[in-house]
Amino acid sequence: MWFQLLEALACYNCTMIMKKSLSALFVFSAFLFVPFLQAKAALPLVPIKVLLVPGHDDDIWGTQYGDMKEADMTLALTTRIYNILKKDKRFDVHVTRDSQGYTKEFADYFSLQRDEILAFKENAKKEMKDKVTSGDFIERENVVHNTVTENTSVILYGINKWANENKMDMVLHIHFNDYPRGWKWTIGKHKGFVVYMPDEQMANWMESGKLAAYIYVQLAKKYISSTYEKELGGLVPDQKLIALGSNGTLASGVRSVLVEYGYIYEKRFRTNSARLQSYKDMSALTVQGINNYFFNSPHPKPSP
Repeated sequence: MWFQLLEALACYNCTMIMKKSLSALFVFSAFLFVPFLQAKAALPLVPIKVLLVPGHDDDIWGTQYGDMKEADMTLALTTRIYNILKKDKRFDVHVTRDSQGYTKEFADYFSLQRDEILAFKENAKKEMKDKVTSGDFIERENVVHNTVTENTSVILYGINKWANENKMDMVLHIHFNDYPRGWKWTIGKHKGFVVYMPDEQMANWMESGKLAAYIYVQLAKKYISSTYEKELGGLVPDQKLIALGSNGTLASGVRSVLVEYGYIYEKRFRTNSARLQSYKDMSALTVQGINNYFFNSPHPKPSP
């Protein structure tokens, strides 16, 4: 197990070595490997608050291969992760969307709090612009992501606002990847999963990075990481993804990770039976990574 974590850390270091000081890398390394030098950490005194976010929705369903829509796949995988975690009394699990659409809590929040969400978003963007101008935040090249619509932006910033207000301990965004293709039935050239985590300048980067590494280690037991050149290594820091807290919109205690579980056209997703088996395997591995992070790793206890 420790060798796999060492490999994950090596991937992280390769990605980040030019982006942060050696002292910060040392801190990350120390946190990551203390579990193998100490006894198991005590369980938190309160349930771990988890928010699961199945990527996209019925209106904007993300990518597609043949008749398979990403939004349907993310919901199927999220439901399995939710069902596993819900049985564990150490977790208090929330989800943004189910088979009926956005849950009532989130649908109401996006609607009734829309003006507040927009103000939250614009204020955060202004503060970040000031930080960039003053040199307190350095903008870096990120993997190019799709531009979201105004409504999707409200939903994503709304999720961050809600997560802060409700003191979530972690937010997991669940997605499937794609690469430009000429036709929806075309099989693309890349494959593999990737775990995105906040850039080291973001308030929630340290613990999010550790959580990302633990999830990565489990998924890497069965799947290869992305072959796309900008995602090589499988652990990718990003400062532009709203899901990770771009523009400083997630509090330091809210760990946030976005997983692209594979390219939608991969063989393991092409048939119903293959997808069901993949959902089963990916959900189990993800939950194991979450468990390993929270209960086999020293970390700050969640806030009551």
